Amino acid sequence: DTQIRFVKSALWYHGYDRPELHQLPADGSAGSRELLLAFSWLLHRVGLLEQLLARNRVQTGDETSVCTCEDDMPNSQEGATGTAPEGGLEDRVDVRYLQWLNGRLRFQWRTLHAQHQEQCKLLHKIHLFTSGSHIDQILGHFSVTETDLIRQPENYKQLLQLLESETMQLEAFLEWKQLEPVYWQWMETVLDNMAEEEITCESQDAHVEKRKLPEVTSCCPWADNLTGQMDRLSRELLALQDQLHQLVTRRKAAWWEKVTAREKELQKEGFSATARKIQEGVELKLRGLASLCAPKQNKMHGSCRLVLRNKHPASNRGFGQSVSKEPVSAVSAAEVIRELQMREGSLQRELEQLREECRHRLDEIAEGLEGVICVSP
Repeated sequence: DTQIRFVKSALWYHGYDRPELHQLPADGSAGSRELLLAFSWLLHRVGLLEQLLARNRVQTGDETSVCTCEDDMPNSQEGATGTAPEGGLEDRVDVRYLQWLNGRLRFQWRTLHAQHQEQCKLLHKIHLFTSGSHIDQILGHFSVTETDLIRQPENYKQLLQLLESETMQLEAFLEWKQLEPVYWQWMETVLDNMAEEEITCESQDAHVEKRKLPEVTSCCPWADNLTGQMDRLSRELLALQDQLHQLVTRRKAAWWEKVTAREKELQKEGFSATARKIQEGVELKLRGLASLCAPKQNKMHGSCRLVLRNKHPASNRGFGQSVSKEPVSAVSAAEVIRELQMREGSLQRELEQLREECRHRLDEIAEGLEGVICVSP
C-alpha cells in the first residue's frame, strides 16, 4: 500500500494525471499495462534514464554547481500567496517564534558559509601544490580524490568497483539506445489497442443507455416531471447568465468612469510626481533587465569541474609543464561572479524599491490611527 501510494503521488507530482492509473486498487492486483504506460511516459517526458545515470555518476574530480539561469520562484510565490487561507497562520504562530527561527536560520547559514570558505581554501592549496603534476594538460593538477588515491592506493577498491558498475550502466544505456525504436513501436501498438478497447466500451455503454432509456421513462411516472424541471432550470440559468453579463458590463463602465475621474484628479494634483516615480521604477527594472539579458551565451546550469588557472603559469613542481590549452566548454569563475554581482545589484535595487513602497504604505496606515504613536525601528 505504501509503495503504491508513493508511486501514484510521485507520478502526480511530475504531471502524470491519467485517471485510470490513480483509480487502480491499492493491493497491486491489477494495472500492469497502466504502469507500463506511466513508465514509458517517464522515459519520454522526464528523461528517467539520463537522470539516473547523472545521479549515479562517480565523481573523481572536484566539482561545484553553477547556475546563472533565472528561476520562477517569484511567480510561484505569488500563486501561493494568492491561494493561501486568510488568517490561517496569524492566529496560531507567534511572531517571536518566527523571529527565533529566522535567527537560527541565519546562524546556520553563516556557519555553512564559513565551512564552505574553509573547504575552498583547502581545495585551493591542493590544486596549487599539485599544479603541473597531472598527465592531462588541460587539468594540470590533481583533485582531492586523486590526491588521496596517490597517498593511500590500497583503500580504493571500492572506487574501482563503483567505476566498474558505472561502466556496466553506460554499456546497458548504449544498448538501450540501439533498441529504443523497437520499444516505442511496441508502445504504439499498446496505445492503439487501448484506444480500440475504449471505443468499444463507449459504444457498448451508449447502446445500453439507448436500450434502457425507454424502459426507464415508461416505468417511472416522475421522469417527465424531472425532465420538465431540468428544462426550467436550464432556462433560468441562461437568464441568470444574461443578467450577469449585463451587470458585468455596467460595472466595467462604472469603473472606467472612476478611473477617468481619478486620472483627471492626478493630473490636477500631482501627476508629474507620480509619473516621475513610475519612470524611475521602470528605469531601474530596465537597467536590471539589460544586465541580465546581456551575457546570454554564458547561461549555465549544472555541475562543473574546478580547474585552477594561474595568472603566471609554469610552476616547477611535478612535470614542470605549463597549462596552455583551455577546455572547449570552459567558463571563468570571474565571469560567473560578475554576472551574479549584476543580478545581486538588480535584486538589491528592487528590494529598496519595495521597502520604500512599504514605508509609504505604513505611513498611510499610521495616519489613519488616532491616539497611536508609531516609532520606526
